[in-house]
Amino acid sequence: MSSTTLLPTSLPVVDLAQADDPATRDAFREGLHRAARDTGFFHLTGHGIDDAEVARILRLTREFFALPEADRLALSNLRSPHFRGYTRIGHELTGGRSDWRDQLDVGAERPAPEVGPDDPAYRWLEGPNQWPDALPELRTVVLDWQDRLAAVAHRLLQELLASIGAPADFFDAAFAERPHLHTKLIRYPGSAPEGDGQGVGAHKDYGFLTLLLQDSVGGLQVRLGDGFVDVPPLPGAFVVNLGELLEIATEGYLSATDHRVVSPPGAVERYSVPFFYNPRLDARVDTVPGDYLAHAPGVAHSADNPLHAEYGRNELKGWLRAHPQVARLHHPDLVG
Repeated sequence: MSSTTLLPTSLPVVDLAQADDPATRDAFREGLHRAARDTGFFHLTGHGIDDAEVARILRLTREFFALPEADRLALSNLRSPHFRGYTRIGHELTGGRSDWRDQLDVGAERPAPEVGPDDPAYRWLEGPNQWPDALPELRTVVLDWQDRLAAVAHRLLQELLASIGAPADFFDAAFAERPHLHTKLIRYPGSAPEGDGQGVGAHKDYGFLTLLLQDSVGGLQVRLGDGFVDVPPLPGAFVVNLGELLEIATEGYLSATDHRVVSPPGAVERYSVPFFYNPRLDARVDTVPGDYLAHAPGVAHSADNPLHAEYGRNELKGWLRAHPQVARLHHPDLVG
């Protein structure tokens, strides 16, 4: 496979294994550079995650959503000041509208912090996860999955920086201790009763890199130009997209791209497992040095989506607007 192959959607395919071979590394970085700069979205192969690992996480995702509703509701994120746990169908908002999906949010497994009145509110984003008693295997598998994908994402981030002529280790310190890892197990349970097709509305991710595992059911769409294009599943590949912090760090040279999921038709169910690779919460993003800056257009600011260079602030804004019930219950001082 070449380092960059165009699909019908015009999304590139990038083979990370080519970075290991001096004979293909330059072509790989050139293709990665184009993919990140031109679309901010690409398929990633050659990542080293084998088929058995993929099958295991998808099997457990399906088994989780097959649990009785009472078992899932026992993990409701309404119980968690850290926004961890299960979100019922329609109880997450994107663009102020309900998303027709349910999900389990998992982060790095850490004790609840002691947050004082002078501490930044984003410290609440760390804390313990909630796990189903009826599916004990889930905890081990998901936490292992996070560690495996964090290693892939770290390598990819270094290669991405090198591809634009920047120091590959520029962000190593920000990720060295207490990186803010986050995994979602998601089910899209077919179309909403009223026919609304918003599985999840158009949005940009708040952090650095997202690696998405999707099953064989389509629905993911990415904004290219003036419209959205379908991203059909590619067996063995992750869909990678860049988040807002990389846009800030490169002064807009690399940009976060809007994407959404259209609900599958009828009673068809879609399962996906996105992984978000982000630094420690108090990491502040500085501009990545490099000659590419001569071509950087600057960060696109929007009144309804302020961007924050301190990662924790940028992440917290998203949780507050996506989960207003959790915010009102546990953080009323932050609402509004």
